[in-house]
Amino acid sequence: MVPLGWIGGVLGLILATAISLYANALLAKLHEFGGTRHIRYRDLAGFIYGRNAYSLTWALQYINLFMINAGYIILAGSALKAVFALFWDEGQMKLPYCIAIAGLVCAMFAICIPHLSALGVWLGFSTLFSLVYIVIALVLSLQDGIKSPPRDYSIPGSSTSKIFTTIGASANLVFAYNTGMLPEIQATIRQPVVKNMMKALYFQFTVGVLPLYLVTFAGYWAYGSSTETYLLNNVNGPVWVKAMANITAFLQSIIALHIFASPMYEYLDTKHGIKGSALAFKNLSFRVMVRGGYLAINTFVSAMLPFLGDFMSITGAISTFPLTFILANHMYIVANENKLTSVQKLWHWLNICFFGFMSIAATVAALRLIAVDSKTYHFFADL
Repeated sequence: MVPLGWIGGVLGLILATAISLYANALLAKLHEFGGTRHIRYRDLAGFIYGRNAYSLTWALQYINLFMINAGYIILAGSALKAVFALFWDEGQMKLPYCIAIAGLVCAMFAICIPHLSALGVWLGFSTLFSLVYIVIALVLSLQDGIKSPPRDYSIPGSSTSKIFTTIGASANLVFAYNTGMLPEIQATIRQPVVKNMMKALYFQFTVGVLPLYLVTFAGYWAYGSSTETYLLNNVNGPVWVKAMANITAFLQSIIALHIFASPMYEYLDTKHGIKGSALAFKNLSFRVMVRGGYLAINTFVSAMLPFLGDFMSITGAISTFPLTFILANHMYIVANENKLTSVQKLWHWLNICFFGFMSIAATVAALRLIAVDSKTYHFFADL
């Protein structure tokens, strides 16, 4: 909202919702293409195009998931620092230290949860943590907005910087709605598969986006152009309430990261033949070394470049646009070559060209944002 303002922000969120629903619906309709269920995105791409497309799609997914994981580690570190600042001197605990602690907790959780289906009760806790954060952030923002004097909603920056931040914000918008792993998430859905996937998508992009809208609009209304990337840094209220919100944000980030890291864990487990009891010495030591090493690299990158908004921009640009919009439209054309009319094919090609251009432009904008922030804050900055 900050780089887009009220009009651009509201329209952008609604438009991003609509196009994300459309693109994911295309993927859902291809889930059983060729009479086979494709429970991995890369499997679907490989089935349609061949082995090279399988590798390219997996590379894009890897980048997407790595950057999402980095974002969650930064978010967890920001929440942990906010908790520390409520009770002790804020300057004593730097953000890189909090990110390192968050990364360690993420690694411990990854070692204890051998596979995605083992999350079980943790998914219930995840929902609870999300609801607590949403309610507290919403209520405190509304209270601050009612008590505050008129806010400044103007878009900050020079004319040139506004262009780059607007393009970067478009990548943030699509990143907020898309994972690049729809087939993996819906791998165990019941028959009829496509019909149930469509029901889930319609629910997610209608009822499911309402909390996102509420928190986003309330936060921007309350604090205007001074709204920080991590909203809880703006809110005022009882210390225990703010602590609860930050703790739930920290815990939810840990669980959410595990979900988005699971495709990488599954790939590594399969490649190295990890089977049998999760507590077997070989399996346990493998998780400690491999998952711990993977998250150590992820944590190092997060601490070195702790710019959450920039990570969202670059991830949306280099992976979300290609995976969710470009590839989905082209796969739909190839899979339905003999069923689509000329007008329908033209529509999909226009989508491919438009989102291809947006991907390139957003990548340039995101790299510029990271370069500017790196000059301003330096590596391992305490934001």
